[in-house]
Amino acid sequence: MESSPDCEDLQVVHSRSPKTSAVMFSAGVLGNVVALVLLEVRRRRQKHSASLFQVLVTALVITDLLGTFSLSPLVISAYAQNRSLLGLSHSRAACNHFGFSMTFFSLVTLAVLLCMAVERWLAIGHPYLYERRVTVRCGYVVLPMVYLACALFCLAPLLGVGFGRYVQYCPGTWCFMDLNSTSGELGHKVYKNVYASCLLLMIACTVLCNASVSYHLVLMHRRSKANRSSFRRTNGQKSQSITEEVEHLVLLGFMTIAFVICSLPLVIRVYMSSKDHATDLTALLLLSMNPIIDPWVFIILSPPVPRLLWEKLCKASRSRSNHKKILHTQSETCPSNMTMELQK
Repeated sequence: MESSPDCEDLQVVHSRSPKTSAVMFSAGVLGNVVALVLLEVRRRRQKHSASLFQVLVTALVITDLLGTFSLSPLVISAYAQNRSLLGLSHSRAACNHFGFSMTFFSLVTLAVLLCMAVERWLAIGHPYLYERRVTVRCGYVVLPMVYLACALFCLAPLLGVGFGRYVQYCPGTWCFMDLNSTSGELGHKVYKNVYASCLLLMIACTVLCNASVSYHLVLMHRRSKANRSSFRRTNGQKSQSITEEVEHLVLLGFMTIAFVICSLPLVIRVYMSSKDHATDLTALLLLSMNPIIDPWVFIILSPPVPRLLWEKLCKASRSRSNHKKILHTQSETCPSNMTMELQK
């Protein structure tokens, strides 16, 4: 993929291979729709109202679905008409829309993932504060603020104030912020660095929150094992609670890993500021893959799959500990049997 002036003004598509875009669009729509159906089925089966975590997961899936519908149809249309994004309209409307959508949905997706990580961190690490201050209503307040902040940032290149711009990349089906800004274009260079820094900061905060949740879950599991003999019923409730938290952590962890894999190459590419066309293409393709991967991660890791895996791990751990106890008992009884034999 080139970012030369010829590509920026290209009116036709260099290559005609819409199969990849069509497959990505189908997989994204199918995955997100199935994920939304699973969320709705789970919500109806629950006796209590939806939790804040479920509200955030639903928002993430809807965001990915909107991103898929905003980007893929333009690419397919460009291939079908053999026109670039600039060639689809006499103005830069299609290109600007594509660049805005790519930037906006990448920021919103990671911001929602960060909200999910912070919600789990508060619920596990600070339960008293969470019970008193954090409610589902907080999600309905925070999510619009996240959308608004990301939209304002992504609108900056469209205002013509010299702070960022969206350019077309070859083969004419991609538009994104200018990754090859020169030193003389300070505003555009600052814009892309701010974008990359926001991604990097949110990734770091999400990873730290997930690590803290994992640490607190290990502590909870150790406490429940220590109190198992004294409080069987309470411990059973705690075990079930730990299982649910592990399910949330596994889902959040894999979604975070998917986003890191899809977005980190682009962050590195922005900071390197080198004109490597193959790297540009790979980075943008990976970034566009995230809305497709997220729903399938949710479908695969949606209960009862993690629950079954957790139960198998617990059974294996219990059987291993029981086997050690049997061996220890046999080792204690063997000497006494030998003594009896000698006495006879």
